Amino acid sequence: MTSPPTEPGELPFETLVGQTIGEEAVHDLAPLLPVLAADLADIDRRLTTMLRSTYPQLTNAATYACNTGGKRVRPLLMVAVHRGLGATTTTAIHSLAAAFQLIHTATLVHDDVIDHAEMRRGRPSMPRAFGLPAAIVSGDYLFVRAFELAADYPKEIILRCGEACADLVEGEVLQETGRFDLTRGQEHYYRVIERKTAALIAASLASVAVIAGAEPSVVDACGAYGRSLGIAFQIKDDLLDLYGDPDLLGKPLYADLREGNPTLVSLEAYNHLEPTKRAEFERLFAQRRKQPGDLLRLKALTDETGAPQRVADEAQRWAERAVHSLEPLADSPYRQLLVSAARGAAARRF
Repeated sequence: MTSPPTEPGELPFETLVGQTIGEEAVHDLAPLLPVLAADLADIDRRLTTMLRSTYPQLTNAATYACNTGGKRVRPLLMVAVHRGLGATTTTAIHSLAAAFQLIHTATLVHDDVIDHAEMRRGRPSMPRAFGLPAAIVSGDYLFVRAFELAADYPKEIILRCGEACADLVEGEVLQETGRFDLTRGQEHYYRVIERKTAALIAASLASVAVIAGAEPSVVDACGAYGRSLGIAFQIKDDLLDLYGDPDLLGKPLYADLREGNPTLVSLEAYNHLEPTKRAEFERLFAQRRKQPGDLLRLKALTDETGAPQRVADEAQRWAERAVHSLEPLADSPYRQLLVSAARGAAARRF
């Protein structure tokens, strides 16, 4: 079976897909893997070509950012949607898939700058590995290269890319305005993750449907699937930041608590504590410099409320909304892959 190029130590393609849709689903959908692997290999080649700069330092930094062990979830979903809509070849969307992957990677680089992150997927983050200035300009470079790839597509597609990028920036601004403040509530949280995570997935999949010539209702359905999957993914991601395995995640836990990001799990805990403990939780959360004992106390208070299970259930509800959005698509193995990807987003361990 043809597999995308791998970095030293990178997991085999089947394993990467299994991390997205679940090992059982990989077994059931095994006949699709050679086709998907070939599609993603071509997308990776286009992506790698766009990383090359006249200046080796920039090429090295951009390549490092794009080779941090990511699962290529967005390109995989884009290919599955295109084939699920009847395409026998996905070459028409490969440059666009590479563009959306570059946009996603650029946001991760800038997030690590903003959050002062030390690690990303088990390796030093871009700011730590290359320094703050290089990380910032490398993220900018990835954005520019993404729009070069998107430039060959119709105006509607380019506008979708631009709107998704604007949503990303707005989400970052919204998150910044709500740091260390639990009183903004869940509405604020959902506004942040819809823009920072869900918008890009929704735009990428709706764009694929447009390129496939789908009816407007199907374009909307693909966008709705991406939005719901993105929300499920982020809710679970925030839960894993508190209850995940740092070795599997490739980064330390409690980042959201340290940075003062109100997530659904912290908001659920805050809203279900009795008044005295609620005041303690709010006071500890608002501290700009938290000690390890503060983080452990916040987690202990969260445990008391049953918030983790409620949040896990909410992630699963969003995953099922994503599945429901796929009803306009004809039944096929690729639709089943999309169903498994949605449920896998809510069930994953890393």
